[in-house]
Amino acid sequence: MIVSGVAVFFYWSMRVKYDYATAAAIRNVVRIIGIGALVATIAGGVASGVAGVALGGFIGMVIGFACQQVLGQAIAGLFLLIARPFRIGDEVGLAEEDGVVNDVATLFTTVVKADGSKVLIPNNVIIGSKIYLKSKSK
Repeated sequence: MIVSGVAVFFYWSMRVKYDYATAAAIRNVVRIIGIGALVATIAGGVASGVAGVALGGFIGMVIGFACQQVLGQAIAGLFLLIARPFRIGDEVGLAEEDGVVNDVATLFTTVVKADGSKVLIPNNVIIGSKIYLKSKSK
């Protein structure tokens, strides 16, 4: 409940300045980090003293390594939502895929290709590659 409360606080704080997708991404990242910190704290509290601190640190490292890929994608998604190099409806070339941006979420960006198929592109791939913004025809 504490982690959810803090995440909701961050959501509404960010909602004043940013749109729903950006605020929701920040809320999700805060939840993931909060749950990891909570588990490490509980594990540290089970054992007492120095052993508890060591155990909590160890469990925190294990959780960090296990979530490395997902957290990397979430943080990349957060950067995309804040920097806004493209918006929903823009025609783009991302990760060798051409199409129209349908959605930008925390983990994936959805692009609809000319044939109607949807492609989910991981956000960490987008951050690490070139982004082609195609001009809109009039």
